[in-house]
Formats: sequence, structure tokens, C-alpha cells
Amino acid sequence: MTRTVHLRRWQKDALDRFVGGAARDFLAVATPGAGKTTFALTAARHQLAERPGRLIVVAPTAHLKSQWAQAAAHFSLHLDPAWSASDGSLPADMHGIVTSYQQVATSAEVLARLSRGAFVILDELHHAGEDRAWGASILRAFGDADRRLALSGTPFRSDTCAIPFVHYRGDEAVPDFEYGYGDALADRRVVRPVYFPTTNGHMEWSAPDGSMHSATFDDPLVGSRASQRLRTALSLEGEWLPTVLRAANERLTEVRREQPEAGGLVIATDREHARGIAAILKNRIGTSAKVVTSDDPQASAEIARFATSTDPWLVAVKMVSEGVDIPRLRVGVYATTTSTELFFRQAVGRFVRWTGGVPRQRSWLFIPDDARLRQHAHGIAEQRRHSLRKDSVERPEQEESEESLGEVSPDEQMSLFAVISAVATVGAEPATEEHFPFDDDPEGGADGFELTLAPPPPLRGEESPGGVEVDDARTRREQKQELRELNASLARQLARQLGLTHAEVNVELNRRSGVKRVSEATIAQLQRRLTAADKWLAKV
Repeated sequence: MTRTVHLRRWQKDALDRFVGGAARDFLAVATPGAGKTTFALTAARHQLAERPGRLIVVAPTAHLKSQWAQAAAHFSLHLDPAWSASDGSLPADMHGIVTSYQQVATSAEVLARLSRGAFVILDELHHAGEDRAWGASILRAFGDADRRLALSGTPFRSDTCAIPFVHYRGDEAVPDFEYGYGDALADRRVVRPVYFPTTNGHMEWSAPDGSMHSATFDDPLVGSRASQRLRTALSLEGEWLPTVLRAANERLTEVRREQPEAGGLVIATDREHARGIAAILKNRIGTSAKVVTSDDPQASAEIARFATSTDPWLVAVKMVSEGVDIPRLRVGVYATTTSTELFFRQAVGRFVRWTGGVPRQRSWLFIPDDARLRQHAHGIAEQRRHSLRKDSVERPEQEESEESLGEVSPDEQMSLFAVISAVATVGAEPATEEHFPFDDDPEGGADGFELTLAPPPPLRGEESPGGVEVDDARTRREQKQELRELNASLARQLARQLGLTHAEVNVELNRRSGVKRVSEATIAQLQRRLTAADKWLAKV
């Protein structure tokens, strides 16, 4: 049972402000890699000790739902990441659930009943502004919650969809606590410094109207012409992309001499593009790459496997834009046409997580020398440079327009647009790499605090599981899933041998074990159901 937690200085400061505040809503904006999850779960332990109730976490993706459940288990908080509105009541041995913004949109009324008096954590809350209906659903689902903690890794704007439970000044969200990338670098050993090698090129293409164009990234193009130039550079048909991939792989090879498990990530535009990039890495550069796309039902499992492997490259589409924890990533290639600052900063966040014991923890994200991307990188680089100046850390620049230079319109998809050639004219040019004082002391850590936690809220269903070995390496949901599968297997055997339907067998097993519904059963109840099935089989 978790009794103490080590907090970084910013986490302790944020927790003090959260605990000391009386408002129902609290927005914490902290740079990716800084430890938002630890802060939020510490706040949850405090809140539930003061005001017992359910804990509900809302995450952007299915993969992050599982990550949240695993992290919560280390705090002795048991959350179900596979909850659905049809599951019925929450099992008595679970503190709450992890759901997604998409689920909230379809299950708002059920969640409203479940969240009444609950503590709600809204992870990467800016996702609630992606669809106007999502914001309305969140308001319905969590309006009666006891308290709400919103998290974001990036400052965000309201644009056209204001997000519930957030205070705005003009169109800017106003956080109750903010901890930027520059702040984290200045604190030392919280995040890595990231560098941005840029590559120019000479691109030729046929525009949708049939006109022919030729330009480098130095040419002052705007709007659709700039979009077409970027698409041409990133195309599989040209030589620009293989040149950049080769340079990135050489960098990763250098890093792996010092950190053998270090990995690289290519962020692709779409599924076909990702597979083509993997083919280039394999056939032309001689290295392997794992492809993960959001439409793959095994995507989360594949990312988890990559995170713990020593494989060199992962090629992904959107799956790792934010929140996914792969600390060994050290080199990246930004090969997507999405060029908004929000997405760019989320991508950079995949490379910043500090790993103890690794010297010279720089990371590199190779980018096209596109004016918009260069501007985004410059803002982050300025924070990096200023972090070396005592008491001179600048706040992140305000978000710009979400207009993307690289978005492909439907008209262009059905058009005469065609790549003629794309050649990298200048090798990747990184900015001067500063020496960080903590480079030579990788074992050290940022200043922190040991905090003693109050006991977790007691659960009615935590009686002795009667022979089930509790596995601390798995979440309670994972343990239950194994027991449910065993129950289903025995029920099938009984149905075959007795000539009954599965429904008839399950009703009788529930009666004999005192289970109302399997989806609502505790670990102990599922074990009793197994015992009842074994006894029944023995009499057949």
C-alpha cells in the first residue's frame, strides 16, 4: 500500500495551491514529461481522504486509459479502464473508472449519476474543445462532481469551442498553476533539452490547377502553396525524406553507443505514409521500424511493447502526439503535414522525459525548414537557452492560430496535385548545443519532497480473495479479466455436459456465488464463482 510519494518542487507547490484553494475547479498546465500524473494522483489521494467518494479520470485515448489505471494502482487506487455504460454498478472493490472524451459524449447521463459527489481528473482537457458536442457532454456528465482537476501539457485557447470548467481571459485559458518547459529545464533533471536540426530542400510539384511550381524552403510562400511545398518534401516519391531519415538514423546510432536501448520516432501523415517510411528505413537505410496507427486495435499494446524493447524505430500516426510515455525516445523526425503549434509542442513532448542514470540527455527532432515549424521550434529553443540563465526563465509564448499549413483539403485530395521531385539541398543543421551543468551528473535528481499520504479510501469489496494471488504488477481490472475468462471457460464446459444454455448456467452460477452481474463482481466474488463452478462440475 502506497504510504509516501516523492514529489518534485513544482508538484509540491501545485499540490499546496490545490489543497489551499476552495474552488471546485483547478487547471494545472505543466510541460510534458514533468510528472502531471503523479501530481494528479497525489491530489486524488488527498481529496478522497478528506471527502471519500469515487474517482473518475477522463483521458484522450484508449492507450492512456490503461496508463492511468496502471499509474493509479501504484497509489493503491483501483480504476477500471475498460468501463462501459452497460456494465451496471461499479464493483465494490474499485475506486472508480477511467473513461475517454469520446465515451463521455455517448454516456453523459450514466456518467452524471456515477460522478455525483466524485473527484474528476480531466487529462489534456483541451481535447474537449475538438468537438462542440464534447464540451456540452462534459458539462452534463461532471456538473455535479464534488471537485474537478483539469490537466494540460500545453497552454490552449478557446477558439470557437470554449471548454467547461475553465476560466478564460479573453480567449486564453487561465491556469491555476503553470509549469513551462523553461521552468522544468531550469530545475535540472526534470526534462531533456531538445534540439531541432532543420533541412532545406528543392521541391517541384504540379498544383491542383495543373500549374507547375518549384521552390526551396527559403522562398516566401504562404497558404496553399506553402502547404503543397511541405507535402512535396515529405512525399515518399522524392529524395528529401530518405535523406533526412538517414541523418536521423545516424544520430540515433551515435546515441545508442552510449544508451543502447535509445529509440527513435517518426511522426507520419497517414497510414500509407507510415508504411512507406518504414519501407525506406528497412530497404534503403538498413534498419527496422515498427508501424503503429490509430485504427489498429492492437496499437496500444504495440506501443507498450516498443516502450520496453530495444527496437530502434517506431513510425506512428497521431498515436504518440501526447501523453504516451516512452522515456527511451531520443531522436525524432517530424514528417507530418500537421503544422499547428499545439500539435508540434505535443510531438516535442515525446522526447523530453528525463531518465535517471543516462548521461548527456539531449534529444533531437529533425524538422523540415518550413517557416511555420521553424517558428514553433524557435519558441521552444528560446526557453531552452534561457533556462541556463539564473532567474531569467521566460514563459511559453502564447498559442497562435490553429491554422495548419499542411492540412490537405478535399479538393486537393481529388486534384491534379503531384510530386515531381524533392531533394534535400543542405544537410540537417542543428542549432548550437549548449552545455547543461547537469550533463555530467546523470544520477542526480531535481530537488524534491517526501510526502506521507493518508490511507486510500477503504473499499467494501476488498475482503480476502480466497485463493487468488494478488499480482501487484497488474491492475485490478487485469486480474479480474483473467478470472472472468476462467469463469467463462467453466461455464462453457457446464453448458456442454449438462445440455443447458450458457445463459442458464450463468444465472445458476451467479445464484450459487451471490453475484448479481459478472461485470459488477469483485475479485473475491469471481473466485467464489469459480469455486461454485468447480463443485458443480465435480457432481456432473
